[in-house]
Amino acid sequence: MKTIVSVFLYVIICSIQIYAVSAEEINLNAKAAVIMDAESGKILYEKSKDQKMPNASTTKILTCLYILKHCDLDQMAEVSKNAAMQPKVRLGVREGEKYKVKDLLYGLMLESYNDCAVVLAEHAEGSVEKFEKRMNQMAENLGTLNTHFVTPNGLDGIDKKGRHETTAQDLAKIMARCIKNQQFLEITQTKQYTFTDGSRKRRFICNNHNALLSSMQGVISGKTGYTSKAGYCYVGAVKQKNMTMTFSVLASGWPPHKTYKWKDVRKLVQYATDHYERREIIADTSKIKEISIKNGLKEKVLLKTGNLKAAFLVKKTDKIKIESILPSFIDAPVKEGQKVGKIKYLINGKSQKSVPIYAKQSVKQKDYWYYFEKIIQRFTLTT
Repeated sequence: MKTIVSVFLYVIICSIQIYAVSAEEINLNAKAAVIMDAESGKILYEKSKDQKMPNASTTKILTCLYILKHCDLDQMAEVSKNAAMQPKVRLGVREGEKYKVKDLLYGLMLESYNDCAVVLAEHAEGSVEKFEKRMNQMAENLGTLNTHFVTPNGLDGIDKKGRHETTAQDLAKIMARCIKNQQFLEITQTKQYTFTDGSRKRRFICNNHNALLSSMQGVISGKTGYTSKAGYCYVGAVKQKNMTMTFSVLASGWPPHKTYKWKDVRKLVQYATDHYERREIIADTSKIKEISIKNGLKEKVLLKTGNLKAAFLVKKTDKIKIESILPSFIDAPVKEGQKVGKIKYLINGKSQKSVPIYAKQSVKQKDYWYYFEKIIQRFTLTT
């Protein structure tokens, strides 16, 4: 290792280059679409990702998540006149009836019942208007920048702050948080669910309308949506090739093109798996085991690092480098655990992760008493 006083020394430990053909544009029916890495939020492909658009019943993923986080699923929710008057698609609840919150969630997510959404919203916050405020706060906390929801079921609406709308990117972000909730996954993966009202006089059967669950490898969740303004919409999540991805398509055709959304999703997932991969990398630190000490009782100190294992979702044309940044020496005194440098992981020259390098032991400084002792020793030897 070449010594350079007072200057950091850059050592390239690992350099990886992966080559692949350049990506082509995807021919999508959807007016807006996104597929993103659920863990990092990295956008893998997008089309008009920030365009505000109506999103129909895909709204219900946020309604479901809010209820799961704020309500007792075993409690009974009473049906109001407002809830009973919701338009199709609906369960057909009647004013004064009571339903278990958990059962209504299955009606909400499997059959996309609009009346279930309103019963749940009113149960959680007392009114749809109060629920609207809370769900928008939740959306903002999840990192959405262009989302404003007016209704808990996704029906078109408008208030003082604007229309009911979101973006493809925001919707994929919301889904990324939803799939971290095990109860959300359990509900949205159920193929069929049966329940009754509180009096047990009425019995209902809900079937899951997410066709991709059984027709596409790795799909773990999803929600469809349609209104005449929004067109066919879909938001979902998939696990393939060691990657967990969320995706959304908005305005993916109008009747009779109900299957366009499935085709769009397949193209998005195919693109992502063709052009991206998750790579696990471990830095080789065999050349940075110790560092010189200036004015210390020892000439060198051993080094240790944090966890060197890292995983990155990268495009197959991305260049990955690992660099160590370490001074040629450090001044005494040195404390055990003192940070003396770092290891950087870079993709295309941009830092993605930094791992600290620590001193493994303490080293005292050569102080007055050290030199006094040396003088005494020399004097003793000479006499």
